[in-house]
Amino acid sequence: MADTDPPSVPNPPPPGHTPVTTREAQRTVHPYLVSPRLRWQIFAVTWIAYAGFYFVRQAFSVAKLGILDDPLLAHTLSERVLGVIDAIYLAAYAVGQFVWGAWSDRFGPRRVVITGMIGAIGAACLMGASSALLVFGGAMVVQGLAQSAGWAPLCKNMGAFFPVAERGRVLGIWSTNYAFGGLAAPPFLGWLAYSVFDSWQAAFFCGAASLAVVLVLFVLFQRDAPEPGSKGEKEKEPGAEPTRRGGLALYRSTLRDPMVLTLGAAYFLLKPARYAILLWGPVLVSDRLPHVDKVSATVIPVAFGAAGVAAPIAVGWVSDRIFQSRRVPAAVLSLALLTVVLGLFMPLTATGSVGVMMALLAVIGLAVYAADSMISCVAAVDFGTEDGAGTAAGLVNGCGSIGAILGGLLPGFLSGSALFLLFSVAALLAGLVMLPHWNRRPRTAAAR
Repeated sequence: MADTDPPSVPNPPPPGHTPVTTREAQRTVHPYLVSPRLRWQIFAVTWIAYAGFYFVRQAFSVAKLGILDDPLLAHTLSERVLGVIDAIYLAAYAVGQFVWGAWSDRFGPRRVVITGMIGAIGAACLMGASSALLVFGGAMVVQGLAQSAGWAPLCKNMGAFFPVAERGRVLGIWSTNYAFGGLAAPPFLGWLAYSVFDSWQAAFFCGAASLAVVLVLFVLFQRDAPEPGSKGEKEKEPGAEPTRRGGLALYRSTLRDPMVLTLGAAYFLLKPARYAILLWGPVLVSDRLPHVDKVSATVIPVAFGAAGVAAPIAVGWVSDRIFQSRRVPAAVLSLALLTVVLGLFMPLTATGSVGVMMALLAVIGLAVYAADSMISCVAAVDFGTEDGAGTAAGLVNGCGSIGAILGGLLPGFLSGSALFLLFSVAALLAGLVMLPHWNRRPRTAAAR
């Protein structure tokens, strides 16, 4: 007799359960399997956001040329005073780095970055409206705090959408934002200030207008993390809430990581050279090449930024592909090159050649931005915990920002020879600090 038992069927889903596809289930359990469109939207809007900060940050560098040539300001805003103002800005920037990174872990990058943009725009407008010393000093404190709201929160934002195995390449490309900002902002603002409006105050107003446009784009297109319930984005289980530790707990756990402390020490030693050229580039060029005009003095440092755009892309690929997600070897080799070229800067620029100056600035930019992007972005996010990536990036960048104070202050006080020799020694020490960690990899990368 034929078997009359009913065919077996799978157990029916429980009441109220909605079946999901395998692809949806994978996205549910893996935070990085999200919509490619959303990932690259976040990449684009956060890249534009940080580049936009530079159109306000670089306004003071461009305005210095006009301020130093203004006879009405010769006694109140001398080179030394401008150097002190830079130091005030960088001190505020350092304080902000230690605060905003942890706040982005606690409250999300969106709120922090929008607050920073609004503050930066307001401070720039205030500096364009008044040349009083107290106004400049107060506005630069606000500017420093506002500018520091960008990097660590945006690094955390990117880390939420891209896994460790891709971060060297992806964050390497993404890190071109600050090199591009340093490249594009000075000639753009210099052209508007001295060729179009013939006023150093215009540098501040034009920079503020540029960042205002970026602010609108950021508000429209940025997201902190994949949102639940959206197609192709990470789903959360009903009632699940992210675990968030308090700010002090995050700081304590991050400070216990020796690698984060090593990155902070290396970044402290690296940052002065980059910021000296960033904040004093037109003045340094004008001092070494007195025959060039103001517009040319703002354009020649473009070589520094142009090489800086390519450097993070190349070093990110090298760290992922050649060194298998080890960030230290790429950073140490970059620091070795930087040590040599900084030591040769003054003898070689004594020729007075524009070509030699541009070539040296290009090599310095290549080396400094390669090391910078590895230390301040990729490695800082990699070695921070998932919920403390902003805190780790903030701590590393805060240490670097303390060093950057010297980059803003020392060019107003030291001769060129002493200045570049000091920067060369600092780069050498940074490489030596990182060298013992040559083979170290992030825990998440090692587990792959």
